[in-house]
Amino acid sequence: MRSVDEQLQILRRGVEGIVPEDEFRKKLERSVREDAPLRVKYGIDPTGIDVHLGHTVPLRKLRQFQDLGHTAVIIIGNYTALVGDPSGRDETRSRLTQDQVEINAQDYLRQVGRIIDLERAEVYRNGDWFSKWSFLDVLDLTRHMTLGQISARDDFAKRIASEKPVYLHECLYPLMQGWDSVEVRADVELGGTEQLFSLLVARDLQQSRGQAPQVAMTMPILVGTDGVRRMGKSLGNYIGVAEDPSTQFGKVMSIPDEPMRQYFTLLTDLPLAEVDRLLGAGLNPRDAKEMLGRAIVTQYSGAEAAEKAAADFRRRAQGDDPEEIPVVTLARSELDADSRITAPRLIVALGLETTTSNARRVIEQGGFNIGPDRETIRDPKALVPVSDGLIVRVGKRKIARIALG
Repeated sequence: MRSVDEQLQILRRGVEGIVPEDEFRKKLERSVREDAPLRVKYGIDPTGIDVHLGHTVPLRKLRQFQDLGHTAVIIIGNYTALVGDPSGRDETRSRLTQDQVEINAQDYLRQVGRIIDLERAEVYRNGDWFSKWSFLDVLDLTRHMTLGQISARDDFAKRIASEKPVYLHECLYPLMQGWDSVEVRADVELGGTEQLFSLLVARDLQQSRGQAPQVAMTMPILVGTDGVRRMGKSLGNYIGVAEDPSTQFGKVMSIPDEPMRQYFTLLTDLPLAEVDRLLGAGLNPRDAKEMLGRAIVTQYSGAEAAEKAAADFRRRAQGDDPEEIPVVTLARSELDADSRITAPRLIVALGLETTTSNARRVIEQGGFNIGPDRETIRDPKALVPVSDGLIVRVGKRKIARIALG
C-alpha cells in the first residue's frame, strides 16, 4: 500500500471538500499502519437508465480508492429512489414505482462496471434492510433529527422561503442515506457538494451505534455539454457512459471552451501539468478538446475506438459521411403505396430522434438531409421517397442507412 502522502496527492485531485480532513488523514495512517483497507461508500439511486459522465465523477474517485487497495462499497438505492433525493432541488422529485426502479437497477451495474472493478467491490441494495423494517423502526430513526435541522438545509430553506412544498417523506431521505453507512460500516462516503448534509447525517447515526464516524468527500458538480447547467438526462446536456464512441466524441467536441479544465480534471487521469500546457495561451482549443474526447472514449471503448471516432468526426466536419454507417431496418408497411413516408415519422422510425416533435424541430432548422446529394428537406409535412440503402442524416452526428424489410 502506498504512503499516506502519496495517497492524498492522488485522492485530493478534483475534490471539493473533505470533512473533517484531519480525520481522513488519521484514517489513512491507520489503514497503512495496520494494512487494513478503508471501506469507501458510494450510493446511486436507479432513477434513470443512462449513467452519464456526471455520475462518473465520484465513481472515478471510488476507482482510485480501489486501485490504492481500499474496498469499494456500492449502494444501489432501490428504496431511497422511491423517496427521491431532494439535494439541490427546488421541487419534489416525481414518484417512481418499484417496478420502474427495479428495471433501472438491472442496467445500472452493467454501466457502473465500466468504471469500477465489480469483482473487487461490495454491492448492496438498501432495500435489503429497509424492506424488513417496521413502522417503529422508522420512528426510532426519525428521533435522530430535528425539524430545525431539516428546515435549515439550503434546498429546503429556499423552497420554504418561496412557498414551495416540502413533504415529510423527503425529510427521511438523509436519514435513510445515513443509515446505509451504518449498515456497511463506511469509513468514507463520496458524493456531490449538494449532498454534504446527508453525508454528515451518517456520522451522527454511526456514533449512536458505537461506530467510528465516516469522512465525507465531496466532488464538484460537472456541468453539461451546454457549459452552464449541471449535467443531467432531463436537461439533454449529458454524455452517456453507454453511448457509442462517435456520439461520445462528438458531444465532447461540442462543449464550450470554458469547462474543459473541469472535464480534464474530473474525467481523465492526464497530469494537471499537461492540462495546463494544453489549455495555455496560444494553443488551439480544438486540439485540446480532441485530446479530451480521445481520453474519454478510450476509457469506455478503447484506444482503437477513440481513434476511429476522432477520424469520423474530422470526416464529418469536412462534410463527408463516416466510414461505417449504421444500417437500420425500416418495415415496408411504414410506407405508402408510392414508397413514401413523412419526414418526422421517418426520423423517429430510424431511431434518430425519440419524438416527432423533436424531429419536426430538426427539420425546420435545416438539420435533415438525405441521399448522396445531401438533399435538405425543411418541410415537416414533406413525404420522403424511400429506397433500399438510402442514407438519412439528422444534425451533425446522427446517420443511418435504410434497409427495407
